[in-house]
Amino acid sequence: MKVADVMTRGVISIAPTDTVIKAAQLMLQYDLSGFPVVNRGKLVGIITEGDLLRRDEVGTVRTSRIRWIEYLLAPGQVAKEYARAYGSKVEEVMTEDVVTVAEDVPLEEAVRLMERYHVKRLPVVKGDAMVGIISRANLVHALIVTSTAVVAPESPEAER
Repeated sequence: MKVADVMTRGVISIAPTDTVIKAAQLMLQYDLSGFPVVNRGKLVGIITEGDLLRRDEVGTVRTSRIRWIEYLLAPGQVAKEYARAYGSKVEEVMTEDVVTVAEDVPLEEAVRLMERYHVKRLPVVKGDAMVGIISRANLVHALIVTSTAVVAPESPEAER
């Protein structure tokens, strides 16, 4: 099977200039844990629940680190964490380095990418355009649809 066989088309997306609150509301409204960030039809990032974990509003900002060590080991990381915690726009908190997949790729390769990069979803692209998304849920759905032996669980009444 190919990615195109199981991917979701007509994907909910958000603009980079939209607010973090709007992104959170959409996640709750559509029961999604993340979705693509698109600017003029081009994929520019992805925003997930993970991007919203460390927020000032809910008191989850990381404060226990020794800051001078961070400056030595990872300059710029402190600024990135600050933007994630206090940023109000999607572009300030989204993940920019998005792992994508083409629609003609075998499902095995898509799963390999999900495992390698520890992601739950992959935007599906055709050139620069995003044409869909493939998630773990799509793969579970494909398992059910393609299964030749769907076994119904036994009910307790069947034994009586």
